[in-house]
Amino acid sequence: MSQKVPNQVHFQTVTENEQGQRIDNFLKQYLYHVPKSHVYKIIRKGEVRVNKKRVKAEYKLKLDDQIRIPPVNVQQKLEIHPNDSLLEQLSKSIIFESNQLLVINKPSGLAVHGGSGISYGLIEAVRKMRPDERFLELVHRLDRDTSGCILIAKKRSVLTYLHQQLRDKSTQKYYQALVCGKIQGNSIKVDKPLRKNTLKSGERIVTIDPMGKQAISIFKPIQNYHDLTLVEIKILTGRTHQIRVHAQSIGHELVGDRKYGNFACNQRIKSLGLKRLFLHAKRIEVKMPDDPKSLVFEAPLSSDLTQLLSKLDNNYGQ
Repeated sequence: MSQKVPNQVHFQTVTENEQGQRIDNFLKQYLYHVPKSHVYKIIRKGEVRVNKKRVKAEYKLKLDDQIRIPPVNVQQKLEIHPNDSLLEQLSKSIIFESNQLLVINKPSGLAVHGGSGISYGLIEAVRKMRPDERFLELVHRLDRDTSGCILIAKKRSVLTYLHQQLRDKSTQKYYQALVCGKIQGNSIKVDKPLRKNTLKSGERIVTIDPMGKQAISIFKPIQNYHDLTLVEIKILTGRTHQIRVHAQSIGHELVGDRKYGNFACNQRIKSLGLKRLFLHAKRIEVKMPDDPKSLVFEAPLSSDLTQLLSKLDNNYGQ
């Protein structure tokens, strides 16, 4: 649905897939190159109209509403589009596709969407890959450096349904990670609230803070490699950098983590060829509308991760 910045008044009719969402969210997607502050400014000034009337940012769109979108006089960024090799890679990374849902094994290093200096992300690439789809929206997010299962809804009703599951914490999400240090025995449950902070440099960092939001992660050891452990992590909440900060808090930092990681541990593993964060969204379980059974989607580890584990097997063993 994202469009170029309009240089004249434009009218948009609300479709079935667009109804029910707030006007500000609609405009942030439609005017994806325009700063959010400018979007709220044109709403506040009444330049955006719905059925010829002024509306507030929280107005929820109805089917067949007529939206007046004014010319947006901001300097437009140079658009850089996903190249054919990325589109081919994503096409090969599709785990599941129906008329309601698309599931992709996202590669590490690809942001889920453009913005903040990033020209495009996964969702922009998928829209280019599926130009005939009228609706494609991320159900949830993964950090740029994290690989694995990510869900993209093809209908607004499906997006709303899955968002409710996420709010109810009924969606089951499992990750695999390689951590520093040896974890043995039973699972470790980490229940520590997290709070987002922004440093003076502008860098975003997450810390454990009693005033933060509840976050729960369960770390289960799968395989020991001398002074490293392959773990499965089940998350009961989906906070920013949750797994990475929780792992750091128990003294088992994620391998390859440059923000919250262990420098000495990372240097040792770097010599074996790993150039990324070892964190992978392995499995997700969801229910779809009108289907009582859960659907389970699994994403295999990428070759660089499996090759590292093979090297660890050969060099370190148990």
